Amino acid sequence: MNDHIFVVTGGPGSGKSSLIEALIWRGYRSMPEAGRAIIQDQVRIGGSALPWADRAAFAELMLSWEMRSWHEAAAMTDIVIMDRGIPDVIGYLTLCGLPVPAHVEAAAKLCPYNRHVFLAPYWEDIFTQDTERKQDSLEAEATGRIMAETYTRLGYRIVELPLAGIEARADFVAKNLRIA
Repeated sequence: MNDHIFVVTGGPGSGKSSLIEALIWRGYRSMPEAGRAIIQDQVRIGGSALPWADRAAFAELMLSWEMRSWHEAAAMTDIVIMDRGIPDVIGYLTLCGLPVPAHVEAAAKLCPYNRHVFLAPYWEDIFTQDTERKQDSLEAEATGRIMAETYTRLGYRIVELPLAGIEARADFVAKNLRIA
């Protein structure tokens, strides 16, 4: 395991990115989420690797992005907070009812994270949709559940974030990073 690489996962609109921004302000390093950037790039270039067009191609781009991020984080010595990880690609494919190719499972095993994975659960009070985040609340809630199941199946321990403000969540994560 790469004990200094921590993943924050969960469904869309559950506060992951806001939490990570707060942790960056506290001096932690991070790697950005693949999905939003891929969607923006694909829309910009007229590509079809989008969750509403070609989900399998979208998953492959996410896998490549997450593996590059993992390699970059693995070369660091400081704690690195990942906005999602390679197992999220497995969870995404599962959520979509698509087969999980052997190479995706292999990547998840080849590129391990700290065994403590932070899960931002679905939280109705903060859930919103936007240009890239088109999932409804039912899919957002299902995504969080599938991510928890996927990471657990791969041997990770889920640490569920409290339904609390950004600073309280950041305090919770910082405390748990010291324990882990």
